[in-house]
Amino acid sequence: MHPILFRIPLPKTQAPALYFYLAVIALGLIYAAVMWFARKDKSNAILGLVVAGAGVVGKFAKVLENITADKDVPVPEGMIPLGPVPIYSYGVMLGLSLVVGWYLTLGLAKRDGLPQETMANNYVITAIAAIAGSRILYVLTNLSEFNSPVDIFALRRGGLVAYGGFLGGFLGSLFYLRSQRIALLPWADVAVPSLASGLMITRIGCYLFGCDFGRPLTATAPEWLKGLGTFPRWTPGLLHEGNPSEGAPAWSQHVKNHLINDSATTSLPVHPTQLYESLVGLSLLALLLYARTKQKFRGQIFLLFTFAYGVARYMLEILRDDEERGSLPFSGGKHTMIALGLAIFAVGFAIGFSKLISNMTYRRIAQAIAFVPAVVMYFVLAPASYGDSVAYQWSTSQFVGITTGFAVCIAFSVFYKAALAHPEAAMRIVVPPQEGEEQAEDRDKVADDDDEADADEERDQDADEEEVKSPPKKVSAKKASKTESKDDSPKAKSTAKAGSDKVKAKPRRSAVAKKEPAKEASEKADADDGESESDSKSESDSKSDSDSDTKD
Repeated sequence: MHPILFRIPLPKTQAPALYFYLAVIALGLIYAAVMWFARKDKSNAILGLVVAGAGVVGKFAKVLENITADKDVPVPEGMIPLGPVPIYSYGVMLGLSLVVGWYLTLGLAKRDGLPQETMANNYVITAIAAIAGSRILYVLTNLSEFNSPVDIFALRRGGLVAYGGFLGGFLGSLFYLRSQRIALLPWADVAVPSLASGLMITRIGCYLFGCDFGRPLTATAPEWLKGLGTFPRWTPGLLHEGNPSEGAPAWSQHVKNHLINDSATTSLPVHPTQLYESLVGLSLLALLLYARTKQKFRGQIFLLFTFAYGVARYMLEILRDDEERGSLPFSGGKHTMIALGLAIFAVGFAIGFSKLISNMTYRRIAQAIAFVPAVVMYFVLAPASYGDSVAYQWSTSQFVGITTGFAVCIAFSVFYKAALAHPEAAMRIVVPPQEGEEQAEDRDKVADDDDEADADEERDQDADEEEVKSPPKKVSAKKASKTESKDDSPKAKSTAKAGSDKVKAKPRRSAVAKKEPAKEASEKADADDGESESDSKSESDSKSDSDSDTKD
């Protein structure tokens, strides 16, 4: 096991601590100001404020003093003893998990249609909240280890609880997404695969450091498993602070409990529960990616992860043996407490996730099988007599796993029923328009308004043109009757027929006519004058013929 991967080879010297912290704070504030006021980039501005805040916290917690201090050399107050900086295995694996989670989460978010910039900002906030939550839960369950508030920030000593990280990240995401008017569940669906990959990677860091180890293996355990579960006594001076016995956590606890003497070079062979949980993370990642192909509603992947990890963590905690896990104040017989937790998970599965099995016969079989582990554990762990019962307390993680696992089963039952009734609505993602999209929508709206105004203006122009046009001159019925009685000549009949056709015909206006209303009105007026002259000439000819007939 290698708790320290390597050291940065800095020369051993001393420097004023205040200058380092002020430089970090100043650079963070300058970067935030440039991003906020010059480039209008809020996300990078927040990052600058985080860096400045880290400088303030570092000054308060004396982070640089702790990670560079050489206990063999006295250091004056306010100075930083510079020297080789250790790079810890767990820190490297934690950073690697964040990078992998970044690409995995944002890739899935893009595929689901979530806004990239908002999701990137949310990931950063979620990661910070997760680290804070995991530390807070560890502090609350191990208050005796902290002598002052400064010790809370000494993360290099270890002390992070996975469930605290899940809860902290959940709350951080909830508050940020609410400010952005985006629903939590679509984001949770794309985020939990990165949690699974994070478990897979960070637990390897736990294994390299030696924390989170399991119970001693039996003598009949395979030799390869014993080899994986044996942790060494470290060489003196490997760590500057922390374990005073200079050994891996398993080695130190076994010495403390008088299972081995302090001259032993290795601990007892124990269950490498760190590797077990790493395999759990890999299995959950595969399960979640497969479940995305069968997803029925938004939030289903998140609920599945919460339930599956709750069951897996509950079982792993049975094998865990480190004393820093924390536990609930009440206890009961081991066979009763363990079986009770498994029975609660079985009930949750029966009312929730078993509904994914469409065949009713297979569903009933699966529900019955879910209760088998509880029954088996009860009889396997049951003592020969009541007085020989071993007291057992649920750990903090077991209690959180039971409560959250059962709660998400109820939520799954409700959401799944709604998804069957409204499948399209269940998979819909409502995303408010981003800043650029809002400006585009405003431009489109202005353009639509201009088009509508132009259309109204064109309609008004057409109406004015209709008013300018004079209607065709009609011959009164009395005059037409008189004309027909007095004159039946072909010329008169032709003229009357042409006038009638003119009245009936309503020619369609062309584009040219729309563009030249004045010219059309003029031509119409000339046509009407010509028609009037034709009518007058016809009347005159008719009268002349009538006078001629009278003379004859």
